Amino acid sequence: MPRSRLLAAAFSLAAASLHAQTPTQADVAYGKHPKQVLDFYQAKSEGPAPLLFFTHGGGWMTGDKANPDFLAKCLEKGISVVSINYRFIPDAQAEKIDPPVKACLDDAARALQFVRSKAAEWKIDKTRIAGCGGSAGGFTSLWLAFSPDMADAKSADLVARESTRLSCVMAFVPQTTLDPQQMQAWIPNNEYGNHAFGLPSMQDFVAKRDTLLPWIEKFSPYALASPDDPPVLLFYDNPPNLGQPFKDPPHSANYGAGIAEKLKAVGIEHELNYNNDYGNMKYPDLFGFILAKLKPTK
Repeated sequence: MPRSRLLAAAFSLAAASLHAQTPTQADVAYGKHPKQVLDFYQAKSEGPAPLLFFTHGGGWMTGDKANPDFLAKCLEKGISVVSINYRFIPDAQAEKIDPPVKACLDDAARALQFVRSKAAEWKIDKTRIAGCGGSAGGFTSLWLAFSPDMADAKSADLVARESTRLSCVMAFVPQTTLDPQQMQAWIPNNEYGNHAFGLPSMQDFVAKRDTLLPWIEKFSPYALASPDDPPVLLFYDNPPNLGQPFKDPPHSANYGAGIAEKLKAVGIEHELNYNNDYGNMKYPDLFGFILAKLKPTK
């Protein structure tokens, strides 16, 4: 969903990123589809630099890799940045990929593997990569963080041998599940998610839930979360009220409140920040979390 839905205060620390920046390398292809491209911004660094891997939002239906969040802050602190484009759900449907959201997620994984394959050339530290994104981009970042490593050590494709694991995730208003039953229990007026499976309505989604459950569990951060997963910080611009309707259901803080118990139960280090409530947060601000977890040498 558009970032305009987020409060301006949420991005006060990332505002410098919105100034025009020229990528070190632009529209680098990581696949054959026109949307399988990324921009790379190289930070000045004596040795391999940590990296922010940014996935834009837009409900997997729209959006662009331009102006990744925290860009200026990252470059200032010696953190390189990659921002990706990826196939949207209509692109996946045109290619008869089922369920369509699989293409969006698979593209993010492939892009991350491609970036790691460029580590020597781009002076990237493979062991220090943070995921970042808003809304559907935040969901995708959490999916990468919580999924088992997709590296295939025996693949003839050298890119496919690379890891898909992340050091941490900073996500803005992310959805945290694609289970329609769970979503409507958390947010009763939620009508978001059916499009990910190419379904015309939420009613169809609920009706087909049991059939789709293997895919739902493969895609949902909630279902995937396990003890070996990296730290996450989830930001929402509204207070949680679990089980109650919200005026903007896809961005309800109930997604954060809903997954919080699971994160605690499995032992994943996590922070939930509502409305820039830094008083109850371990880090001085949102970017401070990324900085601490990547531990840049600069």
